[in-house]
Amino acid sequence: MAPRRERPKRRRFSAEFKAAILAEYEAADRADRGAILRREGLYASNIIEWRKAAAAGAQAGLGPATRDRRDKEIEALRARAEKAEGELARTRAALDLVGKAHALLETLSESAEPAKRSRQ
Repeated sequence: MAPRRERPKRRRFSAEFKAAILAEYEAADRADRGAILRREGLYASNIIEWRKAAAAGAQAGLGPATRDRRDKEIEALRARAEKAEGELARTRAALDLVGKAHALLETLSESAEPAKRSRQ
């Protein structure tokens, strides 16, 4: 059996790297632009995406997409925590009510016992 090949890791580019490459690409002559892409191992589609993000004024858009995923996960965890806190509050209220009912029944039971004894 042949050894299993490792799957290549996806490259991630920092916002600073993207901005620097965009600036260098925009400043270069048309003939030199292909050389920049080859040197960095990039595709023209990378430049197009980064240019759109920069044009939208989204410096954060030049950053990695993991931030959005992390923000969504944090929001989901906050929602779960709020739901759990609500359930905890309802459970505590129910336990408090059960405790009061138990105390009331105990009091009623104690007050009924002397009446039973006096009849005998």
